[in-house]
Amino acid sequence: MFKKLLASVGIGAAKVDTQLEKDQFVPGEDVHGKVVIKGGDVEQSIDSIHIFLMTEAIREVDDRKVKEKVVLEKYPISNQLTVKEGETKELPFSIKLPYHVPASLGRLPIWFETGLEIPMALDPEDRDPIKIAPHPYINKVLDALENNLGFHLRKVEMEASKRFGYVQEFEFTPRGEYRSYLDELEVIFFLQENHVDVMLEVDRRARGLGGLFAEALEMDESRTKVTLTSGELNGPSSAVAQKLQQAIDQYKK
Repeated sequence: MFKKLLASVGIGAAKVDTQLEKDQFVPGEDVHGKVVIKGGDVEQSIDSIHIFLMTEAIREVDDRKVKEKVVLEKYPISNQLTVKEGETKELPFSIKLPYHVPASLGRLPIWFETGLEIPMALDPEDRDPIKIAPHPYINKVLDALENNLGFHLRKVEMEASKRFGYVQEFEFTPRGEYRSYLDELEVIFFLQENHVDVMLEVDRRARGLGGLFAEALEMDESRTKVTLTSGELNGPSSAVAQKLQQAIDQYKK
């Protein structure tokens, strides 16, 4: 009985360790690994085992920016099982990363968090950091914006969004011809298996009385969407840049 009491607060209780075959991925990739459970000083029943794909996002609260944990995906690994005293169980798994997982850009942490739900006890957890490279489709758009259209990537942040939940926002500063009429360009990607929707938010410079009036009323930001198919994204960056340019240039007027 005393051992059970100690295990309920985590002393001598079961431990969990998730082991991945690798720790670098791209969106949509399969992740293979195993969950290793090591029994403690007393037999314990486990209601369920889940792996959570986690990150952090910035949310504005009372004019302050605060970071909060975000669950991007929840994967069930096992239902009820029993781990005996000193026993080791290995549960292999294969899970698929969602296409909406953000890239590990800036200082954005992304990790898997494994939890055991144990009745009447402190639930053991394990945290495994991973790296997510930008999907090739997103890389093609970034290349077109920077190397073909002359924008400079200034900042990448994961932010809370009232409309979309959480989004990874890419903030660009204009160079070349765009410098004269754009303050900044903000880009959000909605990636699918065969295409990507690129949301562009254009922040125009005030030009003349009408422009100043628009800025005063915070009406100077304009949004548009560009859909790029897999065929276009597997082609030259110049063609992708041309389609993006057409969407951006409509705000020259």
